[in-house]
Amino acid sequence: MTKLATILAAGAALAVAAPAAAQVAGIATTSPEVVIARSAARAAAYKQIGDTYKTQIAQINTVRGEINTLLKSLDTNNDNQLSDAERNAKPAVMTQIQQKEQQIGQIAQPINLAQMYVLDQIAREYNNARQQVIADKKIQIMLAPDAIEYAPPAVDVTDAIVAALNTRKPTATTAVPAGWQPTQQIGQLSQAVQQILVAAAQQQAASVQQAQPGQQPPKPAGR
Repeated sequence: MTKLATILAAGAALAVAAPAAAQVAGIATTSPEVVIARSAARAAAYKQIGDTYKTQIAQINTVRGEINTLLKSLDTNNDNQLSDAERNAKPAVMTQIQQKEQQIGQIAQPINLAQMYVLDQIAREYNNARQQVIADKKIQIMLAPDAIEYAPPAVDVTDAIVAALNTRKPTATTAVPAGWQPTQQIGQLSQAVQQILVAAAQQQAASVQQAQPGQQPPKPAGR
């Protein structure tokens, strides 16, 4: 798990993540992962998952705190880093950490599965939403952001695709059907969305810290 509680609550930080939607000379850019991460259905479903698995998330946070305590016990020189010598000095502690990591993985499994099921539903409508925007704006070429060295902000049509996706897929079901398993592509999408949400939450926390320089923002729970 990667900053589980942060991921579940980070949707609001994405609301201003992209510039105004438009396209330039028939060329446009967007990121499917960003669009899906910013979708209303994803945000609402993740919140519902967070409410449903509130107890499990609390358990994960507790175990994560126990792991942090064990890690600190290995850091004998207090430099907030673990050398190979420090890790090897206490193999029993390392074993405890590995066992607790496995425990977190087991607790988090239904949470991860529910999130991936939500993403699968939204992803199935993404192409239709993108095609709608392509037709509406007469886009001839659609590129990924990292394929462009420079472009004006107006080339980004993320906002438009998010709006289309919100209309086409306003909600997603969080109850995973019996026997459903995610594809490799959905697993990769889940990881990408997690990274986007964590980055958005970190950016939001940094903005809060800058606005209140005398205060430290709360540390996100989980990993």
